[in-house]
Amino acid sequence: MTTLPLDPARIRALFPAFAEPSLQGQAFFENAGGSYTAQVVLDRLDTFYRRTKVQPFGVYPATIEAGEAMNHAYERMAQAFNVSADWIHFGPSSSANTYVLANAFGGWLKQGDAIVVTNQDHEANTGAWRRLAARGIEVREWSVDRQTGRLSLADLDAVLDERVKLVAATHCSNVVGEINPVAEIAARAHAVGAVLAVDGVSYAPHGIPDLETLGADIYFFSAYKVYGPHQGVMAVRPELAAQLPNQGHFFNEGKPRYRLTPAGPDHAQIAASAGIADYLEQVAEIAGAAVEGKDAFRRAHAAMRAQEIALGRPLLDYLRNRNDVRLIGPDDPELRAPTIALRHAEPGAVVAKRLAQHGIMAAGGNFYAWRLMEALGIDPQHGVLRLSFTHYTTPEEIQQLIAALDAEL
Repeated sequence: MTTLPLDPARIRALFPAFAEPSLQGQAFFENAGGSYTAQVVLDRLDTFYRRTKVQPFGVYPATIEAGEAMNHAYERMAQAFNVSADWIHFGPSSSANTYVLANAFGGWLKQGDAIVVTNQDHEANTGAWRRLAARGIEVREWSVDRQTGRLSLADLDAVLDERVKLVAATHCSNVVGEINPVAEIAARAHAVGAVLAVDGVSYAPHGIPDLETLGADIYFFSAYKVYGPHQGVMAVRPELAAQLPNQGHFFNEGKPRYRLTPAGPDHAQIAASAGIADYLEQVAEIAGAAVEGKDAFRRAHAAMRAQEIALGRPLLDYLRNRNDVRLIGPDDPELRAPTIALRHAEPGAVVAKRLAQHGIMAAGGNFYAWRLMEALGIDPQHGVLRLSFTHYTTPEEIQQLIAALDAEL
């Protein structure tokens, strides 16, 4: 394995889970379902509960401090995305956020308008949008290749025209893993007057993207998969957010943060989300000057991707030589996130249970990508074995996984 840009020991020292006695010897390969939480996030959560667990944005010291902690989280998340703070919205989950968004679009779109969805996405970024068909909106599907699971830009062009007002796609599938060319998708959507909503849930753990460069109008991810608390984070172009019908209480019409998140927010977890940005800056510091990037967040992104590519190469080399499993998505680690799904003769959950005997924490199932499973000719009830890791995984854990696969597949 090539030299890693991030020292695993220094990275893992920033996570309490790696010092937890009950987890010793257990290699965590279910990160796509939720990552470990960074200490800086837990510190912010603890501080909020101890000092400022009151209704925020009031007039006395504790409530003022609580509001400032929440405001700071909006600002820090905006920094990570390279946008202004008025882009940022917090909600209870990504699925809840897209449900509300789709309802807002349902009041904004007109009968005869069209939207484009994929069958590569997690159901969160396809199911809610498809329901708009009941309101007279034409729903067009940008379909994957049935062999590779890939989305072709030529196939996108075939479903785009001036009637399309929204394209909903994923940055990378939570099963296929291939990184989609979001900037090119955005350019195509904008060329016909459509907006682009991107599911970044499976990509953001490997680097929060620069939205100015990416060009997406909406980008969302789950904070609990990006080393943070259980919240959904959503960046929405402010001009677009202002046009969408208010989804909150009528008297909050003029408050941008309330219009797309009607449920009462979890104040402490919003405040703790600032720790995600803190953690990414720590990653950049560990990476040092050897990793390029215009700011700490871009350096962290570059370092995390380089680390994961190096870690993934021996695993994908090993899998390439197995003829008894079907690897979903590309076998080149530079083309994909380190979320690796395998179709085996046995159900994915059955294989995952056997791997647990070797200290491998993995999972099997359809992972809410039901439509994708069907498109790939995989019974969603049979599912796949999914092995997902991040930059804090070690080379030794990769070898532990390979040995376990050798023993159980």
